[in-house]
Amino acid sequence: MLTALRLLLASLAYVIATFATAAEPLSRAQIEAYVQPPFLLGDRLTDQGVYEMVNVYGAPAGYIFETEPLASLPGFSGAPINMMVTLDREGSFLDVKLIEHNEPIFVSGLGEEPFERFLEQYPGLNIATPMAVGTPYGNTGGQGSSLTYLDGVTKATASVRIAHETILAAALAVAREKMQGIATGPPATPNPRHDEALSWSDLVAQGIASHHVVTNAEVDAAFAGTLWEDDDAEARSAPDAPYVDLWIVDLGPPAIARAALSAQTLAELRDFLEISPNDEPLLLIETARHGLVGEDFVRNTAPDWLSAEQNGLPVALRDADLFTNLAPGMPEGTAMILRTDRRLGFDPASPWQLSLQVLRAHGSFRPVIGSQTFTVTHQTPERFFLRPETPKPLSPWREAMRNRSTDLIALGVFLGLLLPLLLLRQSWLAGLRGFTPTRLGILFITLGFIGWWGQGQLSIVTPLAALRTGLEGGSFAFLLYDPFSLLLWAATILGFGLWGRGLFCGWLCPFGALQEFAHHLGRLLRLPRLALPTRWDRRLKWLKYAVLAALGMIVFVAPDQIDTAAEVEPFKTAITTFFLRDWYYAAYAGFWLLLAMVMFKSFCRYVCPLGALMAIGGLIRTRTWIPRRSDCGNPCQLCRVRCNYNAIRPTGEIEYDECFQCLDCVTIHDDPQQCVPLVLATRGRGRTGQ
Repeated sequence: MLTALRLLLASLAYVIATFATAAEPLSRAQIEAYVQPPFLLGDRLTDQGVYEMVNVYGAPAGYIFETEPLASLPGFSGAPINMMVTLDREGSFLDVKLIEHNEPIFVSGLGEEPFERFLEQYPGLNIATPMAVGTPYGNTGGQGSSLTYLDGVTKATASVRIAHETILAAALAVAREKMQGIATGPPATPNPRHDEALSWSDLVAQGIASHHVVTNAEVDAAFAGTLWEDDDAEARSAPDAPYVDLWIVDLGPPAIARAALSAQTLAELRDFLEISPNDEPLLLIETARHGLVGEDFVRNTAPDWLSAEQNGLPVALRDADLFTNLAPGMPEGTAMILRTDRRLGFDPASPWQLSLQVLRAHGSFRPVIGSQTFTVTHQTPERFFLRPETPKPLSPWREAMRNRSTDLIALGVFLGLLLPLLLLRQSWLAGLRGFTPTRLGILFITLGFIGWWGQGQLSIVTPLAALRTGLEGGSFAFLLYDPFSLLLWAATILGFGLWGRGLFCGWLCPFGALQEFAHHLGRLLRLPRLALPTRWDRRLKWLKYAVLAALGMIVFVAPDQIDTAAEVEPFKTAITTFFLRDWYYAAYAGFWLLLAMVMFKSFCRYVCPLGALMAIGGLIRTRTWIPRRSDCGNPCQLCRVRCNYNAIRPTGEIEYDECFQCLDCVTIHDDPQQCVPLVLATRGRGRTGQ
C-alpha cells in the first residue's frame, strides 16, 4: 500500500509540473464557418472572442461567440463544454453549435447526435426567457408554465445541464455588455381588482395623465438651417403658441379608463379587451396643430406620425379602431385610442417613449417633405398594475434534486436500511440460514435500481475531474448536477471510516454486483474455477494502482484522451448503455463477465482504478470490524482458504484494503458447525462430559 501511495503522489507531482493550458480560441476563419447566411462576420468586439455579425448591407445584426472564454464551467471530465452561440441584437438565439467537449457519456457512449439534438432547441428562444432543463413539476398538461422547459438527454441529464448553464452564462455576459435594452422579466398587467375614485383633475394632478407641449418656436428651432426653416408662417407669427399639445393616458387600468372615457366608449373598450386581453390601450389627445395622424391614415393600422420605444426596443402601435368619446371636462381636440401587445415586451408600468413626427413641405408643385421628431416620455404609476414575479429556474442542483426526488428517496431508504444493518446487525445478517440469497437480493437492488435504473455507477472519471478542477481553481458545482451519484459518494466516503472500501465494492457497485452474479452462474453451470497462485495474486493486485496513476497523468497531460483511457472501466458499457455500443466495447465488458464466471471478480481485484482509489480512501478506516480469534491463522486457516478475495493473511489478519465485505468469514466465525475452534471446543466439552 505504501508503494502505491508513493507511486500515486509521484504521478500527481508530475501532473502538476506538466499541466497543460487551455485550448486556444478559434481563429476568425474558423468562427466564420459558423456564420449562416444572410449574415456575415463583422469585427471582433472583445478580447474574449465576441464577434459582431452584420447583414449584407453591413448593418449590425447580432453577435457570435464561443462559450469557453466567457463561461468556463467544468464538465464531468473536468474540461469545459465549448459551444458556438449566435444571438440577434434582441437577445434571441439564432443557433447553438457544439465545438468541443469531453463528456464521457457522449464521447464513447451515446455519441454526439443526442447532444446536438439538445442544442437544436435553443434557436427562437430569448435569453430573457426563463428556461430549465427537464419537465414541469407536477405538470398535468392542462395548465401552461411561464418557464420554458428544454428536453434533456436520457442518461446524460447532468451533462446537458452543465451545457445549458454554460450557454446562458456566456450569453448573459455578452448581453450585459452589448445589449442593454433586453427585457429581463414579464411585463406588468393592469390589476382588475384595483379600484379608486378618480376624476380628470386627479389624473392630471397625480401625473397619471401626462401633458407634453412643443411650441412653434421649438419646431422652428428644429428646422433651423434646413430647406424647410421658412416654410411655416404661422409658427413665425406665434412662436409661443403650441404646435403639439399632447395628453397621454394609459386606459388599461379600469379606474383610469372610467375617469377618462364616456360610458359608451368605456363599454366598447371593455368589449374590446375581452377579445384582446393582451393589448394595452393608450389614449392620446392632441389639442394643438399637430393632429396625430395625416390625411392618408387608415383606421386600424399603425399611425404614420407616431412611433414608440421602451428600453431601446421598438413598441408596435396600432389604432384600436374605437369610437372615442371622452368624459366631461376632458381637453377638446383630436383623440384616438392606440393599442400595443404586452406579449411583445411592452411594460405599461415602466417608462416608455412616444415619438411624434413633424412634417413640413417646401414648394407648391411636388413639394419636398422634411421631418423632425420630438420624443416625450410617459409612465403610469405602478399601483395600477400587477407585476408577475419573474419565474426563476431552480438552481441546477435544486432542479436536479427535484427531477430525481423519487429516486433519491428510494436510494435514501435503501441506504438507511443497509448501513445500520451492516453496522449494528452484521453477525445476525451473516448468520442467516439464507444469507447468500439475501445478499444476492441486495445486490440485485444495487444492479437493477442503483445501476441500470438510477444510473448511479460511480466511476474514476468523477474524482479525476474533481482533482483537475481543484488544481485549476475551478468550481466543484458540476458534482451537484448528479445528486443520485453524489448521495452514493457520500455513503461511500462514510463507509471508508466504518468499513474501508468494502461498503462500496461489496454492496453498492453495480458492475461488482454483475460480476458476482456471473460467478454464481458459473457455479450453476459447473464451470471450473481458476485460481491464481498466491504469489501472482498479490502481484496483480498492485496493477490497479498503476492504472489509477496512469489515468491521473492522462487526465491532465492529455485531457482529450481521458475518455478513451477511462474505458478501462467497463462500467459505461455494462451499466450506463446496457451494452448498446460498438462491438469492441461490448466485447471488452463481456470478457470480464465471462472471466468472472471462472475467476471470482477478477476485474475488481486486479484492474479497477476506482477500486484502487477506494482502497486508498479506506486508509481512514477507524475500526477492525471483522471478528477474529486467537486461533485464526494458527492453527485454523478455514476463513483464509474460503476467502474468494484472498484478503486474509496466513496469520489470520484481514487485509482490509482488499476486503469486499462479503461477510463469508463472519458467517464461518459465528457458526459452531463451521468454525474449527468452535467445533473443537464443542468436541472437547463432549469428551469431558462423557
